Amino acid sequence: MDTQAIKQRFGIIGHSPRLDRAIDVACQVAPTDIMVLISGESGTGKEVFPKIIHHLSARKHGPYIAVNCGAIPEGTIDSELFGHEKGAFTGAQEARKGYFEVVNGGTIFLDEVSELPTLTQVRLLRILETGEFIKVGSSKVLKTDVRVVAATNVNLQEAVSTGRFREDLYYRLSTVPIHVPPLRERKEDIIMLFKKFSSDFAEKYRIPPLHLSDDAEQLLVNQRWSGNVRQLKNLAEQISVIEKDRFITAEDINRYLPEASANKLPVLFSDAQTAASGLSEREILYKLLFEMKRDITDMKKVITQMLQDGHLSGRFREEHAHLIKKLNQEGDLPQVYKEKEVLERGDDFVDSYEETPHEYVEESLSIQEKEKDLIEKALQKHNGRRKKAARELGISERTLYRKIKEYNV
Repeated sequence: MDTQAIKQRFGIIGHSPRLDRAIDVACQVAPTDIMVLISGESGTGKEVFPKIIHHLSARKHGPYIAVNCGAIPEGTIDSELFGHEKGAFTGAQEARKGYFEVVNGGTIFLDEVSELPTLTQVRLLRILETGEFIKVGSSKVLKTDVRVVAATNVNLQEAVSTGRFREDLYYRLSTVPIHVPPLRERKEDIIMLFKKFSSDFAEKYRIPPLHLSDDAEQLLVNQRWSGNVRQLKNLAEQISVIEKDRFITAEDINRYLPEASANKLPVLFSDAQTAASGLSEREILYKLLFEMKRDITDMKKVITQMLQDGHLSGRFREEHAHLIKKLNQEGDLPQVYKEKEVLERGDDFVDSYEETPHEYVEESLSIQEKEKDLIEKALQKHNGRRKKAARELGISERTLYRKIKEYNV
């Protein structure tokens, strides 16, 4: 079956070479039992490719089931996939077959496979290697003949490097990788998709179809489409239902694109980075506070050096008095820095500063020392009452007691 026939059968729209390549690879591996890993962003249509593989394989008359691994709670996913015996856990009133037993002889599609817990990954690896599995609460080994096609919208290699996904399972699943391109890499298909969606909604809601102006088409093509085909379809439906004028301009479309006015600047510290580094929110807060403190310390050193070199004597009053005032709020500058003295003495400040003995003491940046200091202050504030001190610090009383012993407070 050629690529065009596949597109018509499974409702795939587009002529992008990258999309055609993904379809060709799916058709080539379909007659085999090779493991396939489908990657791509959310909303790109990854769920179509396991259907292509199943219906073009020798298992096409067997069962097919799609499982969203991210939608099943961690406590029940083993039961869902492998089944359980009666009384295996609270609420297990009777024995139940899992998906791998039900789909014997067919194909199972594991969507968002990266969401599988580590122990479940071990069980899945055993099935892929030997075809064997054990129900929850049982000791009997069962056999199954199931083809597994997996999909993910995250970089599994990064998940492997951070320990969130087993390396051996990754290589087992990704014997043949298929990448579904995002919509921004299929710009030639965007207008075709929008027109198809608007035509479908016009028929569904019994309204006239939409027509796009040239600037509207250009706007659609230039969008990033973070939600990919799903986002484009939702946009077409909104405009089809809400807009009374069926001739759509770029101005009309902009009203339905909230990201058009969003800030495109990169974030400094993402959730993914937080998870990868293993830092808690409190540790991140400490880190940011200490970095701010270090910056202020560096500013003090620079100003001190500039004063000693005489670079600020001519224009110190106008340009840097407000900075000295800000630094004075930290409460640890020598008396000679005080703003009032600076403003009163002006250019003579430098000469007097050079003659004034001063000492600079850098503050400790140890998290343990800061934590110990906070605990001591909280206990002093509440007259040694640990319960109130723990509430003030935002920790449990048990944790506070452990910290008191640890720091010998």
